[in-house]
Amino acid sequence: MFPWNKIDTVLLDMDGTLLDLHFDNHFWLSLVPKELSRQKGLDSQAAQHLVETAYQKVFGTLDWYCLDYWQRELQIDIKELHKTLVNRIQLRQDSMPFLTALGVQGKSRILVTNAHPHSLSLKLEHTDLSKGLDKMISSHETGYPKEHPKFWLHLFQQFNLDPSRCLFVDDSEAILKAAKEAGVGYQLGITNPDSQKPDKVFSDFPSIGDYHLLLDDLLAD
Repeated sequence: MFPWNKIDTVLLDMDGTLLDLHFDNHFWLSLVPKELSRQKGLDSQAAQHLVETAYQKVFGTLDWYCLDYWQRELQIDIKELHKTLVNRIQLRQDSMPFLTALGVQGKSRILVTNAHPHSLSLKLEHTDLSKGLDKMISSHETGYPKEHPKFWLHLFQQFNLDPSRCLFVDDSEAILKAAKEAGVGYQLGITNPDSQKPDKVFSDFPSIGDYHLLLDDLLAD
């Protein structure tokens, strides 16, 4: 699927790409409305409508991913609420074999996430993900989400990358497109970010649902 001899660095999204997105979907779409309903005395439908409207207002911006923003906006303790759900934080079953194989082949493995530093820290604490990574960056360090071209400029400069020799893996087609427009040489979509939901279909990028499909070619390089 890829000319591995032309790829030095693999840039990897976290939620839905290396970790099961079920944690985040359950947290934001179920637990947050439920907590809002409990604290503010709203019926479940009103609470659901309130959060959906709030989410839509900042979709695709850094605030969308910012736990501090959501604590202020919704007036609930998002960070403490996160901790009540840590048993649902799970690595995808195929992530570590892929990350290990990349390491064996001498590829640099950089986590490139929009996750807030608190969320990133919690997920690293409750998984072995850091063992399969060489470096990491949260978009909150740059002031721009991955959807924005300035994020990519910051990334390339910080890690001294040749973008044409990078592969970027993500479960969002919009973000894959942003990476391509920024000059990243290769892109890969993940069709099954949430283990509890149907697969996604990617229109403009190659995509897979299991990293094991890449291992033979990668290890033969």
